[in-house]
Amino acid sequence: MMNILFIVCVLVISPLSVVIADLRVGFYNSTCPNAESIVRQVVQNRFRTDPSITAALLRMHFHDCFVRGCDASILIDSTQAKSSEKDANPNLTVRGYELIDEAKKNLEAACPSTVSCADIITIATRDSVALAGGPNYMVPTGRRDGLVSNKADVNLPGPDFSVSQALQSFSAKGLTLNDMVTLLGAHTVGVAHCSFFRSRLSSPTMDPALAATLSKVCGSGSDPTAFLDQNTSFVFDNQFYNQVMLNRGVLHIDQQLSLDKSSAPMVSNFAKNGAVFQQSFANAMVKMGSIQVLVGTNGEIRKNCRAFNQLQQKNARALGIF
Repeated sequence: MMNILFIVCVLVISPLSVVIADLRVGFYNSTCPNAESIVRQVVQNRFRTDPSITAALLRMHFHDCFVRGCDASILIDSTQAKSSEKDANPNLTVRGYELIDEAKKNLEAACPSTVSCADIITIATRDSVALAGGPNYMVPTGRRDGLVSNKADVNLPGPDFSVSQALQSFSAKGLTLNDMVTLLGAHTVGVAHCSFFRSRLSSPTMDPALAATLSKVCGSGSDPTAFLDQNTSFVFDNQFYNQVMLNRGVLHIDQQLSLDKSSAPMVSNFAKNGAVFQQSFANAMVKMGSIQVLVGTNGEIRKNCRAFNQLQQKNARALGIF
């Protein structure tokens, strides 16, 4: 995704509930009152030069929450002894880790061992969505970081899924069909490699003009990317739904949303009413962000988002630091 300048309007939205599971809005008010502003500053600085970070963080957040819950297990680096989630095929193109590292470094300087990496992902994603013109919703916090990250645990819904297949994956996480249709609207700022949709270029359900354009993009020997919303590619709006209603869905699952009778009415509703989509998106993101969260004394607060604290201490002892 290339750089682009545009003016966005931020809509402040309150989710249906500000207390989800054992999470709550303002969790760090007394322990690290500037936590969210510290994260926001890092995201704003990155967004100024790279608005594609919105899509990157949305993808990271989704891939994290759908494997062992929202516990920042996707951030763990692999070791010689063990491969982490980060090295699973669906995660090889996930990016934005350095932004999380920067936010964590700044937070550790202000409030050591207080703000979890899992909360950083959640807050940063919200802020990037707002910067792109999406809803600026309140984020319940209080997540703790997981102690497990296994490459073999990664099993995510694929771009070639049907609506019913994808819904099985979302339902397993406690999400509804409306949640799924809403969350896939994040593709309004997304991109995909040609290898994920090349088979659609000859499909009768793809607009011929779009198929011709994408065929040129994908004609090289490499595996380039294309915008999933060919209209307002860097703006978080409801144009994704208008595009799929015109048979301009790039991914198979995206186009199926408008063709399947169970999801088509939701697509039509979001296409007609951007405000309804933004409110639904805020609610769905808060709901997704509560999947299998660790709270209380479960898990840990990592000092380095890329490694479990125990491993960091072990390596430090080996170097004679402790």
